[in-house]
Amino acid sequence: MKLSRRQLLLLGGVASTASACDSALSASAMHPPHRKIRWTEETSTICPYCAVGCGMIVGTTDGVVVNIEGDPDHPVNQGTLCSKGSSMTQLIHSDRRITKPMYRPPGAAEWREVEWEWALDAIALRIKKTRDAGWIETDAENRVVRRTEAIASVGSAALDNEECSLLVKALRGMGLVYIEHQARI
Repeated sequence: MKLSRRQLLLLGGVASTASACDSALSASAMHPPHRKIRWTEETSTICPYCAVGCGMIVGTTDGVVVNIEGDPDHPVNQGTLCSKGSSMTQLIHSDRRITKPMYRPPGAAEWREVEWEWALDAIALRIKKTRDAGWIETDAENRVVRRTEAIASVGSAALDNEECSLLVKALRGMGLVYIEHQARI
């Protein structure tokens, strides 16, 4: 069989289209349409574990989470979840989940619950003390730098862009130089 160049291109286009249609059909068969659980209220959200941003559907009944699954309409994960995202319901309902700030004084063996106000004040005081102790006003060439190298920060991939932006502004305002993010590590 002898094909002209035009017939070869036409045949290639038809074969590519058929292959793409077959792939689309097999993908839709792998991910059937989402079926809502009747007695739940569903809310779309994003998995908080990493920077990938997988979509989740959270089913609640009377304000209690009863089901979490991947969102089939989400472009990132198309209904799938990794092991961490799949175990989210267990995390929410675990009796070992810590829901209040805990503090272990120096030399103590046990952790104890503290109030949020006390914990936030203690953190702020320690940051200020460390910042002031490590403050650098000028560098070796007597240029004004106004920074601290005594504190570093690693941002969490669980933060969204707006939260990361606010965090970096606060850290820069405190004079931090060493600012990194989990997504880059």
